[in-house]
Amino acid sequence: MTQKTKKVMAHTRYKNADGVGVVGTTTVLNRLSKPALVPWANKLGLEGIAVGKYVDEKASIGTLAHEMIHCMLKNEEADTSDYSQNQIDLALNSLKSFDNWYKGSDLKPVLLEEQLVSEELQYGGSIDCYGVIKDGTRVLVDFKTGKGIYNDMAYQLSAYANLLEENGYPVDLAMILNIPRVDAEDFAIRRWTNLTLHFNIFKCMLDVYKKEKKLKKDGVSPKVEMREDFTSIVDPSRHHSDREEKGAVHERV
Repeated sequence: MTQKTKKVMAHTRYKNADGVGVVGTTTVLNRLSKPALVPWANKLGLEGIAVGKYVDEKASIGTLAHEMIHCMLKNEEADTSDYSQNQIDLALNSLKSFDNWYKGSDLKPVLLEEQLVSEELQYGGSIDCYGVIKDGTRVLVDFKTGKGIYNDMAYQLSAYANLLEENGYPVDLAMILNIPRVDAEDFAIRRWTNLTLHFNIFKCMLDVYKKEKKLKKDGVSPKVEMREDFTSIVDPSRHHSDREEKGAVHERV
């Protein structure tokens, strides 16, 4: 008889070895600018669709699909009692798509839904799946439910790969599986063997997050203030030099 697993919480709190809370990977990357969302949200609005409710609905389906996949891999039964029948049906579509891929993947899971923390960089993340395939390749697999795989998703993947490496789980190959919920969405896979540049971007964003948090803690506005003479408090010489250059041009005219 399979064990029934309760619905997981959407937001996970990560703590370092000293029990101090650290930021999660997705929180860091939520600061990424996504200009394409503006026309998308406007299109939904023009169609009379409430954006907030639409996003929440899709998120719930994605959460349940993740849970169903993890439970299948652990030979457990997902608890669907908190979900609507439509959400359950669409999540089952995702599960079926994943199962079709998994049967031919030769993947043997080692870690599922594993929460890890980087003591070096002080951030955390939850690994969907880490395993080994028959030829010995050690694989990180991240599950997505949506319309496609976007470039910035690799930043998140690189952060997860680093968490694994730092905690003693080498990664030879990292991949994202886009698992469709409806017929209009496609099953897709993207693979990476080198995520160095992506991880450098993630580290920059992590640094920005920490600096902005310190500014807020210190009660300092992150905005650049201007003095009465229009010189920047960050670089007083910057605007002064600009004015001198403009003055010189004016004198030559």
